[in-house]
Amino acid sequence: MPIRKFRDVSEIEEPRYEPGSRQLYEVIRYVWGLSDLICPLRFPEGVFRHRTIEDAEALRAQWEEDNFQSHRARMAARR
Repeated sequence: MPIRKFRDVSEIEEPRYEPGSRQLYEVIRYVWGLSDLICPLRFPEGVFRHRTIEDAEALRAQWEEDNFQSHRARMAARR
């Protein structure tokens, strides 16, 4: 994607993509690929059974915390 400079916000044209168009899929693929490079999320493989919704939510919260901590560690290593 090319880099463009604007003097004013009014000069910016919002890109319009038709639903289902090939160009839309390419843009989505690019954004998802970029987000995976910047902050990859990792979750354990497999299926997990829980006795309650609260147990499932606690495990999900732990995975989110682990992903956040690994992101912070990567950012600290870059400095």
